[in-house]
Amino acid sequence: MGEKLDWFRRFIGTALGFLFWGIAGTLLQLYLYHYAKNHKQNSLATQLKIRRFVGKIWAYFTRYLEMAGVLKVKYQGFERLGRKGQLVLVNHPSLLDVVLVLGKAPGLNCIVKQDLLNNPTMRNQILACGFLPNTESLELLEKCDEVLKEQALLLFPEGTRTGWNGEVKLNRGAVSIGLRSAEVITPVVIKMNPLNFKKRQPWYQLPKKYIQYELIVGEDIYPQDWLAEKPLPIASRRLTEYLQHYFNSQTKDNKNGS
Repeated sequence: MGEKLDWFRRFIGTALGFLFWGIAGTLLQLYLYHYAKNHKQNSLATQLKIRRFVGKIWAYFTRYLEMAGVLKVKYQGFERLGRKGQLVLVNHPSLLDVVLVLGKAPGLNCIVKQDLLNNPTMRNQILACGFLPNTESLELLEKCDEVLKEQALLLFPEGTRTGWNGEVKLNRGAVSIGLRSAEVITPVVIKMNPLNFKKRQPWYQLPKKYIQYELIVGEDIYPQDWLAEKPLPIASRRLTEYLQHYFNSQTKDNKNGS
């Protein structure tokens, strides 16, 4: 009986959480309309102000889910994020990853899926914050180079959420951005147990217990160290393999989560 009551409590908490997300997203669409409409004219100072505002809303959303018993989150080392020229690479086990990261480190710029521009609760937030839609084009590489001259940039190098088997597979293009344009590459590992909020998973399909997240900032990687002896294509391949092994070794508990 206790387990059923706990599940029902988390079900109600999750339902109200997604309702809050939809309402807050709609209100943000209206509030940020002017900034989104004129997003190409927004200064970096304006973008940062909007990111901090949106990040505060996302942090409240996370805090609510914790209070409702849906999940618990621990952060480690986030004070090292946000440096100019820093590319932050994060694995992507669940739907909430970008919310958890940017709710704690709202100053980061971010590469987002281009399809999110069609999302009625996300479009104006993305444009007003100055986030970069992933067009997979030369123009995106140029924008990343420009952004990293003044800002820190967040990127999920898997390109989509990690599958149920927990195996992290990185796209080499993400690492190439870091080697080309970043002063430092910083991995952030998201550990999650049990696994949930996966791609195409219904929101109401909840695990038997609350979800535990742990977000850990890893050691800095300096691109010039990897480029010192090898040309970009070889360095990119080797660094991708290194990071892929790093993420998989750090998240091995995710693979055993239920």
